[in-house]
Amino acid sequence: MIIVMNKDAHHNEIEKVLMLIQKLGLEFSILKNENNTVILTQPSYDINSDLFKSLAKVEYVVTLNEDYKLVYKNINNLETKIKIGDLVIGGDELTMIAGPCSVESKDQLFKIAFHLKNSGVKIIRAGAFKFRTSPYSFQGLGYKGLELLKELKEETGLMIISEILDYHDLPEFEKVVDILQIGARNMHNINLLKAVGETNKPVLLKRSYSATLKELLFSAEYILIGGNKNVILCERGIRTFSDYTRNTLDISIVPAIKQRSHLPVIVDPSHATGKRDLIIPVSLAAIAAGADGLMIEVHHTPELAYSDAEQAIRLEQFDDLMERVKKVAKAVGRKL
Repeated sequence: MIIVMNKDAHHNEIEKVLMLIQKLGLEFSILKNENNTVILTQPSYDINSDLFKSLAKVEYVVTLNEDYKLVYKNINNLETKIKIGDLVIGGDELTMIAGPCSVESKDQLFKIAFHLKNSGVKIIRAGAFKFRTSPYSFQGLGYKGLELLKELKEETGLMIISEILDYHDLPEFEKVVDILQIGARNMHNINLLKAVGETNKPVLLKRSYSATLKELLFSAEYILIGGNKNVILCERGIRTFSDYTRNTLDISIVPAIKQRSHLPVIVDPSHATGKRDLIIPVSLAAIAAGADGLMIEVHHTPELAYSDAEQAIRLEQFDDLMERVKKVAKAVGRKL
C-alpha cells in the first residue's frame, strides 16, 4: 500500500499515520521526494485503505495489486515525464496536440499545420489510416498520407502523432511519426500492443469506449512489459445511455489515473463530445481536473472535412482555446 501525504503535512500528522500502521502490525518505509512524503507498507490486501484516507493530510492511498507491476506509481519518481526532442509530456507544462482528423491533401494539411505552429503547437495530429465503422466512409490516404506527413515534418519541424492500425505497418510509421497512437478500437489488440512495446517510440494509448480503468492500465502494461516506458494514456469518452454527445467524457478518470499510475494523461474532448461548441468548455474542465494536455481536432473548413466534421473546431476557435487554457493552467499551477 502506498500512502502519499500532502506536501503541507506536519510531523505530527505523519506520526498519526505511522501509529495506525504499527497498530495494524504492518512494516513500513518512508521515502521523500521534492513534493511529498510517501509511506510504503508491506502488501496488505485485507486492510481497508479507507482507514488511512480519513486521516488528516493524507492526499491519497493506492492499494498495490500484484497484477500491475509497471504502470503503478514509481515510489522514487512519482510521475513519468516523456521527452521528445525539446518537448516534455508530463510535469508542469501542458502539451497541446492538434490537427485534422485525417490527412486529406497537401494543401489542407499544410494550411492547418502552419497556423497551428504559429499558435504555439509543437505536435500535430493527423490520420493517414482511418479506422471507420462504415466500410464506405473515408479510410484515409494510407501510405500517401504518411508521405505527406513526412514532408510536413521536414518543412515545419512539427512533431507528428498518427494512429497505427496494424503492426505490419510499424516499420513505415517509425520512419515518420514521433508518437504512435493506439486508437480506442485497438486498445485490446494484444499483438499491436506488444509490437509497439518493442519500439522506442512514445505511444499514446486511447481508452476504449467500453473499457474500465483496470482494463486501460492492463493494456498499458502490455506496452511497458515489452520495454517501452514512454506511454501516454488518453481519455476520449466512454459509451453510456446518454445520446446528446458522441460519448460521455469520464472526467473523474483523470485524477483516478493520477492516483494510481505514473503515466501522463491526455484528454481528447473532440471524440468525447463530438460537438464543436462543447470542445472549449470541456477542454478547460480537463485541465482543471489535472490532465497533462489536450488532443484537439482542428480544420480550416470543418464543413468540408472528409471525416468527423461535426467535432473539428475552426482555426480561430483554436486560438481562443489556447488563450483560455493559459488562464486555467495558471490557476491550477500549470503552464502552457
